[in-house]
Amino acid sequence: MDQAGIQKIRNIGIVAHIDAGKTTTTERILFFTGITHKIGEVHDGQAVMDFMKQEQERGITITSAAITTSWKNHQINIIDTPGHIDFTVEVERSLRVLDGIVMLFCSVGGVEPQSETVWHQADRYKVPRIAFVNKMDRQGADLHSAQHMMNEVLDANAVLFQLPIGHEEDFEGVVDLLEMKAIHYEKLDVVHKEIPAEMLKEAKESRNKIIEKLADFDEVIMEKYLNGEEPTIEEIKKATRHAVANLLITPVFCGSSFKNKGVRLLMDAVVDYLPSPIDRGAVVGCDINNVELPLSRKPTTKEPFAAIAFKIINDNYVGQQTFIRVYSGELQAGSYVYNSRKGKKERVGRILRIHAKDREDIDAIGAGDIAALVGTKYTTTGDTLCDEDHPILLEQIVYPETVIDMKIDVPNAAERDKLSMALHKLALEDPSFRIRHDDETSETLISGMGELHLEVIVDRLKTEHNVSVIVGAPAVAFRETIKTEVEHVHKYKKQTGGKGQYAHVEFRIEPNPDKGVEFVDHIKGGSIPREYIPAVEKGFKEAAEKGIYAGFPMVDIKYVLTYGSYHEVDSSEMAFKICTQVGFKEAVAKASPILLEPMMKIEINTPDDHMGDVIADVNRRRGRIDNMRRFRKGSQKLNGVVPLMEMFGYATTLRSLTSGRANYSMEFLNYAPLPRNVEEKVLEDVKKKKEAKDAERK
Repeated sequence: MDQAGIQKIRNIGIVAHIDAGKTTTTERILFFTGITHKIGEVHDGQAVMDFMKQEQERGITITSAAITTSWKNHQINIIDTPGHIDFTVEVERSLRVLDGIVMLFCSVGGVEPQSETVWHQADRYKVPRIAFVNKMDRQGADLHSAQHMMNEVLDANAVLFQLPIGHEEDFEGVVDLLEMKAIHYEKLDVVHKEIPAEMLKEAKESRNKIIEKLADFDEVIMEKYLNGEEPTIEEIKKATRHAVANLLITPVFCGSSFKNKGVRLLMDAVVDYLPSPIDRGAVVGCDINNVELPLSRKPTTKEPFAAIAFKIINDNYVGQQTFIRVYSGELQAGSYVYNSRKGKKERVGRILRIHAKDREDIDAIGAGDIAALVGTKYTTTGDTLCDEDHPILLEQIVYPETVIDMKIDVPNAAERDKLSMALHKLALEDPSFRIRHDDETSETLISGMGELHLEVIVDRLKTEHNVSVIVGAPAVAFRETIKTEVEHVHKYKKQTGGKGQYAHVEFRIEPNPDKGVEFVDHIKGGSIPREYIPAVEKGFKEAAEKGIYAGFPMVDIKYVLTYGSYHEVDSSEMAFKICTQVGFKEAVAKASPILLEPMMKIEINTPDDHMGDVIADVNRRRGRIDNMRRFRKGSQKLNGVVPLMEMFGYATTLRSLTSGRANYSMEFLNYAPLPRNVEEKVLEDVKKKKEAKDAERK
């Protein structure tokens, strides 16, 4: 593909709060671009993009689906992402590889909790965006209110590029403020008319606001604006495209996807305003041997190959598929690539063009494109694939902490291998899903982002992998850390005749706030041979993962290896691993260990009449309300923080307190120390469960 071809690629995502209409909008795009000949609906389980059984049953998107289509001679790679907070990792990894997003807002709800989360995720990856205010035919629809909320809550610098014609159920079309035409919809037909006389003044004022805003960022527009001249439509489009690419403004469009209104104009806006891979410029990574040395790859097929794997799917017919975004170079089917993160060479058997659940074989993939590879063995989400002669390491994808644990078992030994294999496949697909095995209790724990996340995992184990599983009740995923720095020395000597075991480590453990579990080798000289250092690191990380204080994984702790000694005959990797684990356990006991609990950001929409009861109930749950704002007439949005362990069954309580008129959403915020009295109760529960398990084994 030449540069002109790459300029005509758009890698876009459709993102929003749950139930804002992402999948419905994508289905309309597929219909109008000719990919489908029948419109699939979410509510009847026929949506092309929601092809998983669990998605069709629940009417929600669970996994990000990718599809390639075209519009006005441009190739559009679309990723439809989930809106539910339990599947936020799908949004995270999609944003990492996209060049632009269409941010959907409900015309009634405006900016909702997950809208904020996705917006800030997009900020982190500096992804350009345009906005589409959907459901303009709903009762209570208000485009201006949605725009105001975008500016107030998100600091979006939102600018209206369209105005609605008609209100609520009488919504019949939009005014295009660039063309200054009224666009009406008669079934599937688009009819261009003159702007209604009663709207002409508002339309002219709104168009002037676009030009005023663009004059701040574009010299051509500014010069014409100051001279009282009218810029051409092409000049306005060029200035808007530049402003969007640099995150300076957010153009706002509107419509009703379900009623087929506004979607084709939205696709025009994708082509006109969202950047191509060339507009986004070179991707920056680092040298695999020196992370301080930056390397870049330009979006051209003439550069060495570089791509990032952003999603893994296991298909019963095709096998494992690795979705990649190519940043530079070209890859041929049947050739080899180098996984710079794993240090492994991979053979690419096939390259597939993606059409939701359907696949099309292609011979090659070039810079700027998205496709799936078949045949890779070692690659996981976030790995960099590149030319072995020109290696590069691209920025990895950030994954959130899990907050919910669940015990899982099988009824007989015959199912155990099936369970292990199925869990491994699911963890490979979903990096926000974790598996932990407790050697002391012989229990398998699975961890996820919420109750719905684990419910879907269990459902997939039963339906896709045919594993009969027995599950326990969901439980809070506590974490452990330390409060003080401790230096420690441990020697491990074992002599039982013949070759013995010997290892000696001196180390320091210290709190490592917000930096996770970190190992630092400060050994000077050869007091511990280099071949044993990895065993020390492995011993520390395994012990930290299992937990010392109460059996929960440790976070935010640094292990600094400072000195040690070895025996030429009796030392071994196993001896150093055991020595490290025993010494680490002793050191943690002296370092003021504490338990941490997941704290959740909560947003509650409640009628004014019940606000006092709702706030009092949050306070009883050790939570706090930080601010409140008017949601709509007679209703308030309450924002605050609350411990997850106090929120089981909250939906039922909230319905009871407000006669079913309030709703809420939560997302993970951070881990915080448990109050001492609550920690004592948790430790007591852990102790009782362990004693019960020991008695059961005996």
